Amino acid sequence: MSHHHDGHEHHHHEVEPVEGSWQDPADDRPIAVARRRFLAGLGVAVGGVALAGGAGTAAATPVPTNQWGAPQRWYSGDHHIHTQYSGDGQYPVSTQVAKARAHGLDWMVITDHGGVAHQKFSIDQVTPDIEKARKANRDVLVYQGLEWNIPGAEHATVFLPPDRNTVDILRAFEGAYDGGVLSTSVENGGKGLIARATSADGEPYALAALRYLEAQVLSGRTEIALMLANHPARRGVDSPHELRGWRDAAPGVAVGMEGAPGHQASGIPKSAGGRGGARGYYDSSPGVDSHPGYAPTGSENPYRTYGGFDWMTAKVGGLWDSMLAEGRPWWITSTSDVHQVFADTITPGAQDYEKTGSRGAPVDSGVKQTGFGDFFPGFYSRTVVGARSKSYVDVMRGLQSGKVIAVHGRLIDGLDVRVRALGEGDNRGVTLGGRTYVERGGSIEVTIDVTGAGGPNFAGVVPKLAKLDLIAGPVTGPSVDRDALSAPGTAVVKSFEVTKNRARFTYVFRDVASAFYLRVRGTDGNQLTADGGPVMDVVGDADPWADLWFYANPVFVDVI
Repeated sequence: MSHHHDGHEHHHHEVEPVEGSWQDPADDRPIAVARRRFLAGLGVAVGGVALAGGAGTAAATPVPTNQWGAPQRWYSGDHHIHTQYSGDGQYPVSTQVAKARAHGLDWMVITDHGGVAHQKFSIDQVTPDIEKARKANRDVLVYQGLEWNIPGAEHATVFLPPDRNTVDILRAFEGAYDGGVLSTSVENGGKGLIARATSADGEPYALAALRYLEAQVLSGRTEIALMLANHPARRGVDSPHELRGWRDAAPGVAVGMEGAPGHQASGIPKSAGGRGGARGYYDSSPGVDSHPGYAPTGSENPYRTYGGFDWMTAKVGGLWDSMLAEGRPWWITSTSDVHQVFADTITPGAQDYEKTGSRGAPVDSGVKQTGFGDFFPGFYSRTVVGARSKSYVDVMRGLQSGKVIAVHGRLIDGLDVRVRALGEGDNRGVTLGGRTYVERGGSIEVTIDVTGAGGPNFAGVVPKLAKLDLIAGPVTGPSVDRDALSAPGTAVVKSFEVTKNRARFTYVFRDVASAFYLRVRGTDGNQLTADGGPVMDVVGDADPWADLWFYANPVFVDVI
């Protein structure tokens, strides 16, 4: 990155609580479904389009996006939740919504698995259940979505705000583009679309699917539609060129991926009453459809989690950074992916899912199920979104614009990141997911206000944030290699020791010569590598509460 490290400045001190802390339950405003048109979110829309091509140095003065200080509040949620309408799920919609509400979530997405049975039977059953849950829990936004079997790849959350066309769009999308439906048509002797849901011949259908969703927005049938890739490195089938292709095909729809997968309880050792598996169910090895670049080497294994986070996200200078280094807005989240909850006594119903689209009513076994690997929504993982209001569209706009923090185990209760050029006329600056600019040779100041946990998490422990890392790298433009998975110029430029529950840290990039991006992560410091990064989680021995992290989404800086 072309800036002088020797000229930086940094300091920290105790400050007042960050306004808008997402643990503050004061927001009791009623839910209102926003009806603004697409261009009403000008900063979001322009930001997404402007960076889609990965510009390095701006040709003209860019328009700052996600300006710091704009009215917003923080809303915690989860975009990956299963119910009895998944073949491997068990809980009623009402249970998942009640649990999410009890654990402090403001929004959630029901994402049962796509496929023939779901498309044929489940949609008509889950829709009225979601409507009932909304009426019974008016302080929680309950989105209807789908866990899409991406043709040629893994899974993804697809969801829309509630409207008269929502169900019709989801139904048509699943029937035409779900990998499970397409592969079944081959097995049943149909016209033959793709041979395997994760093979390369499915990739064009994934791009067509995203363009279909984008067309629904552009035609006015829905105000917004989002796709977030789930557990992207778990089986190695989400290749780098596919991630880039999704983003390029529909930049307002395909906006990111799970930086941290669900199933976080799976690594609890058997000696502690746990499943003794891999955290996140990340226990795979390269397969026939895996990208060859995801080969385990030495102490690094892309098929494992690192501090509970996906390898694509956790590795500094890795795949996520390679996309950010191109200037691509590609955001990360953290979810529960809840199917069956660790230590719960509830077990699946006996109904035939393939014939009915439902597992039926679950059964209380009276025995704690130690073989389950999930936590209920909000119990451990949170995707915290900055939005103008607690409305369906505004929360989705916040996700779309990258005002997002992925948090585990209530490691922090508040985070405010401000990035601004020093000496400029309008120096309000921008925040997470934003884009700002500086004159060549000028200085960029980063201010990080952080608030630690103000009480215990759901393990009954008050976690302590120990360290913040400020990570930065050059924006060099689109890579010739669409399968590039490294950003060698990206590095931790400064680590801050956190000793107070409320603190402010600043850092100044001086004599900035070219475009760059920056991002922030934090940890309780319990398990670190020699260079201060996350350790690879051990299969069979990974207590999620003993290794907590948060990751914030990036800010881009152009040079004029």
